[in-house]
Amino acid sequence: MFSERTGFIIWVHDIKAARNLEKYGTVHYISKKMHYVVMYVNADRAEETAKNIRRLSYVRKIERSYRNEIQTEYSSDIPDKTSYYGL
Repeated sequence: MFSERTGFIIWVHDIKAARNLEKYGTVHYISKKMHYVVMYVNADRAEETAKNIRRLSYVRKIERSYRNEIQTEYSSDIPDKTSYYGL
C-alpha cells in the first residue's frame, strides 16, 4: 500500500530557495533558524534523488536519516530496577 520512504536532512544556505525541494519529495519540516530541511523520498530512488539535490547551489550538506534502522520494539526481559531505588 505505502512505498518505503527514506528521510534526508538537507542543510541549506537559503530558506526561500529550499522551498523548491518539494519537487524531489515530501518536505516535512523547514527550520528557519538553523537552515535545514527534513524531507522524505521513495527509498528505491533515494540515491538518485540525493545526487540531484547535491547539485543544487543552495545545498550545503545532505545527511541520511537512520530512523528506519533504530530499534523501536523493546522487550521487558531485563528486571525493573526502580524497586531498588525506592524511598
